[in-house]
Amino acid sequence: MFDAKKIKEDIVKWIRDWFSENGPGCNAVLGISGGKDSSVVAALCVEALGKDRVIGVLMPNGEQFDIDVSKKLVEHLGIKHYVINIKDAYKGLLDELEANLEEVSVATTTNVPPRLRMATVYAVAQSNNGRVANTCNLSEDWVGYSTRYGDAAGDFSPLSFLTVQEVKAIGRELGLPDMFVDKVPIDGLCGKTDEDNLGFTYEVLDRYIREGICEDPEIKELIDKKHKANLFKLSFMPCFKP
Repeated sequence: MFDAKKIKEDIVKWIRDWFSENGPGCNAVLGISGGKDSSVVAALCVEALGKDRVIGVLMPNGEQFDIDVSKKLVEHLGIKHYVINIKDAYKGLLDELEANLEEVSVATTTNVPPRLRMATVYAVAQSNNGRVANTCNLSEDWVGYSTRYGDAAGDFSPLSFLTVQEVKAIGRELGLPDMFVDKVPIDGLCGKTDEDNLGFTYEVLDRYIREGICEDPEIKELIDKKHKANLFKLSFMPCFKP
C-alpha cells in the first residue's frame, strides 16, 4: 500500500537536505504547466523551502488555451512567477532550420519547444539564484515520454521514482485542488493528450510497472518496446575512458 503521507514528508525532507548541500539560500525554479507534475513539485518545494524561495516560469508558445490553470496554480501557492513567451524564439530557430536543412522532421518541431523552455527555466534560475526542479515522473520516464535536455533536464527531481497514480496521491496529500491533480495531461506540443500519444492509459502503465501485470498482450508489447527504446534517456551520457 502506497503511504502518500509518509512519502510526501520524506520528499519534503529530501528537498530541504538537497538544498542545504547544493544551494543554501537558493531558490527552486520550475516550469509551470498547470498539470499534476509541476503542481505537485511546486507545492512540495513550497512546503520544503517556503513560498518566498519558489519561482514558477510560465512559457506559452504564442497563445496557450489552458494557461489560466497555470496562473491559478501560482496564485494558489502564492509564489513569484514569470510569463515568458517562447513564440519568437521558436519561430526564429525553426525558420533558420527550414532555411538550412533539407528537411525538418516532425519530431524536431515537436521537441524544439521543450528544449527552448528548459533553456528559459535555466536562464531564469541563473538570474534568480536558483536551482532547477525536474518535474518528470516514473511512468513518463519508463516509456520515454519526455524530451532529453528539455523537460527531462533539471538539477533535482522529486518525482522520478513515483508513478502517475502515486504523484496524484501526493498531490491530494498536499491539499492541492482537484483541478491541478486531475487535469487531463496534454503535452502542450501537438494538442493531443498524453494517453492518446502513448496508446494506453497511465493506469494500465502504472499497474504494469508496479505489479508486472498487463492483461492486453499488445499493450504489454508496446510498453516494453517503448521502455527498451528509451532507456538511453535515463542513463548518463556514455564517456570514453582512455
